[in-house]
Amino acid sequence: MRETIDLRSPDGTAARIALDGAEPVSWRVDGAEYLWSGDPEHWNRHAPWLFPVVGASAGGMVRVGGQAYPMAQHGFARDLPFTVVSRADDAVILRLVDGVETRRHYPFAFRLDIEARVRSAGLDFAITVANPGPDPLPYALGFHPAFPWPFAGGERAANGGYAVVFEKRERGAAPEVGAGGLLLRDERPVPLHGDTLPLDPAIFTEALVFRNATSRAMRFTGPNGRAIRMEVDEFPHLAVWTKPTAPFLSLECWTGHADWADFSGELAERDSQRLLAPGAEARHAVRLSLEA
Repeated sequence: MRETIDLRSPDGTAARIALDGAEPVSWRVDGAEYLWSGDPEHWNRHAPWLFPVVGASAGGMVRVGGQAYPMAQHGFARDLPFTVVSRADDAVILRLVDGVETRRHYPFAFRLDIEARVRSAGLDFAITVANPGPDPLPYALGFHPAFPWPFAGGERAANGGYAVVFEKRERGAAPEVGAGGLLLRDERPVPLHGDTLPLDPAIFTEALVFRNATSRAMRFTGPNGRAIRMEVDEFPHLAVWTKPTAPFLSLECWTGHADWADFSGELAERDSQRLLAPGAEARHAVRLSLEA
């Protein structure tokens, strides 16, 4: 059984955050659940945090100073226990720091703080990445929440009235995803209609990755006008993903992305990997809202 912390706003909006991975495992508005259940038949996660890489690494390794270190897809933070820094009825701050286990994969000192806070019909996150070490810290951060599709259960279908609506027009193309989740230089078309992606399970043979997106928000909309809005700060890449037969949709935001299939360099040279100076901190934010 995962250890969790319950949060509640004055209006009754509630969330449950697991200490393992600082992962939100429930978000309830007016008694209805809006986070994916984590049903292992389809996908056994709810809304994991991705750190210190996003996506797959070439050969399952990252290279630092000429040495190779094993690195799982999306990094290790989602599988490690965080500690409680502070707690209130409606908010909690959780922390992960480097240790013996992390240094087997990532030979850097770091501090990752994730604050979760509920508000009326919303769930907000403030994330701080800190570099207490003497060397520049190469990192990527991502958030990978999934939501029930349809919102009220039942069967998904093409032309079911669900869509993802971006804040601005996005390019109607996404990188192909190759073996092991690595990105290919080839692109495939994405059936965008202006700022809107009508949802059809058949289009999700792989994640739709919008690199260097112009939007800072996207909305997962239903036929009755209800929508889940995700607004982000300091996450340049967006993605939309599901499995062909799974009743959920994931809206993702990333600072980095999977390796290109032809990449063979150092972690600090990885496309979109950020370099944080010694003693510096970087801040990112995600805001989830239910719009009726």
